[in-house]
Amino acid sequence: MRSPRRCSRNGCPRQAVATLTYVYNESTAVVGPLAAFAEPHTYDLCEPHARSLTAPRGWDVVRHEGEFEPPPPTTDDLVALAEAVREAARPAPRPPEEPHDRSHSDQSHSTGRRGHLRVIPPNH
Repeated sequence: MRSPRRCSRNGCPRQAVATLTYVYNESTAVVGPLAAFAEPHTYDLCEPHARSLTAPRGWDVVRHEGEFEPPPPTTDDLVALAEAVREAARPAPRPPEEPHDRSHSDQSHSTGRRGHLRVIPPNH
């Protein structure tokens, strides 16, 4: 089960139940129910901070009027993490070995491939 998101306010240990988003072109602060995912440029707030938020002079605050409920528990993050670890631990398939052509062994530079990088010989 994932750990609950915490309030973005410095020093606040409470669980987040609301998301604050600023709409700069409309000079509006919007406080709504907790977003499903943490997004850049938004702030998670606990209920006391969501209810007491004030905006700068000249700005409006649009606030959710209903109850702020904590999000239901989910295991999605844990499952995704476990699958990523399994995938990373899985050995990569080995490419078939290319036969060595002795006729090119005299060249000081050769074209080769290692992983995702390719060595390209300089033009003479």
